[in-house]
Amino acid sequence: MRFAISVCLCLAAFAVTACDDHDHDEPEPFDTFQQCFDDHHTEEALPTQQAIVICCLEHPIAGVTEVCGADAASCMTYLATNLSTSSATSAEVTAACTDYATQLHM
Repeated sequence: MRFAISVCLCLAAFAVTACDDHDHDEPEPFDTFQQCFDDHHTEEALPTQQAIVICCLEHPIAGVTEVCGADAASCMTYLATNLSTSSATSAEVTAACTDYATQLHM
């Protein structure tokens, strides 16, 4: 019986420790969209489309949330001036903005 209780306590301790590894704070803010994209795409090696969507949905940019707008068209307009043309092709931007708009309304 003591062994079973010891095992349960150890498992509970591991579960609590594992949960503490996750960052429950607010998403990291960035001064510019390009900085956010570079962090996710270059530093974390996420695919271009995924990095764009994450920055659009999850991170405040210059203190503003959901900077990419309410739909795919406004996302593409925003990215045209806030993401370097060498960072993503127009096809990647279109695909990312379509994905963003879909996820925004989920």
